[in-house]
Amino acid sequence: MAIKEKGDYHVMLNAIKNQYAYFLLVLANMIWGGNFVIGRIGGDYFPPFTFSLFRWIIAFLLLTPFMLKRLKADWNVLWRHKWILLLLTMTGVAGYNTILYFALHFTTSINAAVVNSTTPLFIGIFSIFILKERITSIQVAGISLSIIGVIFILSKGSLEILQTLSFNVGDLYVLIAVVCWSLYSIIIKKYSNILPTNTTLYITSFIGIFMLMPFSMFELKQPDVEVVFTPFSIFILLYVGVLASIVAFLSWNTGVPKAGAAKSGIFLNLLPVFAAIFATIFTNESLVWYQIVGGFIVIFGVLLSSKTAPRAASKEKVSSRTYPENVS
Repeated sequence: MAIKEKGDYHVMLNAIKNQYAYFLLVLANMIWGGNFVIGRIGGDYFPPFTFSLFRWIIAFLLLTPFMLKRLKADWNVLWRHKWILLLLTMTGVAGYNTILYFALHFTTSINAAVVNSTTPLFIGIFSIFILKERITSIQVAGISLSIIGVIFILSKGSLEILQTLSFNVGDLYVLIAVVCWSLYSIIIKKYSNILPTNTTLYITSFIGIFMLMPFSMFELKQPDVEVVFTPFSIFILLYVGVLASIVAFLSWNTGVPKAGAAKSGIFLNLLPVFAAIFATIFTNESLVWYQIVGGFIVIFGVLLSSKTAPRAASKEKVSSRTYPENVS
């Protein structure tokens, strides 16, 4: 009886841990989904380079008290891979976020979030050429299906737009941002057993500040470009600097080891759902039919392409780290 009760206790404890992990994964994607809407609204207050600069200054300052001791311990390995850190900064911290904020001046946050959900597909494609990973026929079908979904969204379900290739420039910028983040994720994956997670984020934030600063200064010298500080715009900065840059990352990095990499990946599909919900509630955006149809095609393709052979899946589980493959 005592053994049975002990077994029941462990089952209940694991169930509670899993529920906590699922909550953290949902929270991370809810924050990242909201970041698309906040990013679009923030465009009325901050130009893109300055917006991204403020975001990482806030994140860096808040991380500093907790990272200085770890940075000292990890300094040697970080310095040995300084060029990799520079590349990570260019593609992730400075590249992805800035291009995304620029794109949101031209496209809706719903469109951006749905197009952004193709990130795992680009990671899969780059993995073939850079990491020399094998791809199955099911994954090829999933990638192809998701590409069709993206084209459907970009063309707004119109054959005429598709024939004339008159796509929204903002959606194309989102695709460029997705490529940047995919390259970032590939580099992270390649060096996952070498670079420490937290101090890598911290040091790339620091490098990113200096990388963005000259662009921000040039941007602010342009006519008709200004920074508007209001209580609401400060809230926007706190959202992107604290919630999107730190809380969401910590939630994701805590939830993934508990839930497992395979299950966690499915939660990334919640990001465009939250973005659509927040956009319809807090902005004048409305969810239109081609976004719904294209979104379902994209998500189904992502789920299909995420299927791996059992042997490959077990290998990935052993070596997986907790970097998200689709964030903002």
